[in-house]
Amino acid sequence: MAQRVVILGIDGAGGFIRQADAPLHELLQSGAYTYEARTVYPSISAECWGSLLYGVSPERHGLNNDKAIHRKTPSDFPYASLFKLARRKWPDAPLSAFSCWEPINRGIIENDLGVHMESMPDPELAEAIAAYIRQHPDFKLMFIQLDHPDAAGHQHGFGTSGQLAQIAVTDQYVHRIVEALRGKGLLEDTWVITVSDHGGGGAHSHDHGSDHPMDMTITWGITGPAVNAGLIQTPVGIMDTAAVTAHVLGLPVQECWEGTIPGGLFSSNL
Repeated sequence: MAQRVVILGIDGAGGFIRQADAPLHELLQSGAYTYEARTVYPSISAECWGSLLYGVSPERHGLNNDKAIHRKTPSDFPYASLFKLARRKWPDAPLSAFSCWEPINRGIIENDLGVHMESMPDPELAEAIAAYIRQHPDFKLMFIQLDHPDAAGHQHGFGTSGQLAQIAVTDQYVHRIVEALRGKGLLEDTWVITVSDHGGGGAHSHDHGSDHPMDMTITWGITGPAVNAGLIQTPVGIMDTAAVTAHVLGLPVQECWEGTIPGGLFSSNL
């Protein structure tokens, strides 16, 4: 089984990563990847990140931006996030969530699990993540959300040169995180799942939330041992992230999950 999983979330980047001039392609293409995965509807951050972490659709988890901003996830929430499943398996293991958009930490992930959480702008966040990796190389699960590509989409338009330029800048932060893993000798037994929550520019050039393909198409990829590298040929959805993470970490599969492990993703010796 995997020693650890890093979920590397790039907010608002959709499938536009494919068009960006960024070494991030090297990370994606060193494993299994697709620029044509599908997110959930509505294609809005809280709904999408909630579906990734809880493995169910927005209709079921009920999370949205307003709730995430103004409320904490209650202790009696009917679904268990990946963090809760990991905490049950490893009561004392380091678990962490780094999010530029603070409502993910405060209002989506359960707050009573002893998860190390930090929220700050992307450049500082990348440095904090690198420092955490160096200090806690025994961590089991890390969730990261880098937000500036989404902000650039809202400012310049999704899929425009302005947003693509920001994706290239964000790639520098990704590089720092990957190099921190490499520097501690962790890359060989770490599964890195790279995923965007939604795209944009479909119904409205500077927004997202619709079921237009530009809003619903996302990037998804995984690197790590026993991954069959190359373009994923089967359908992939954002909710598959929970099933894949559980598979490599040996976490219990939840009957409520609506995602699956994409066919052919792993070799038989995992």
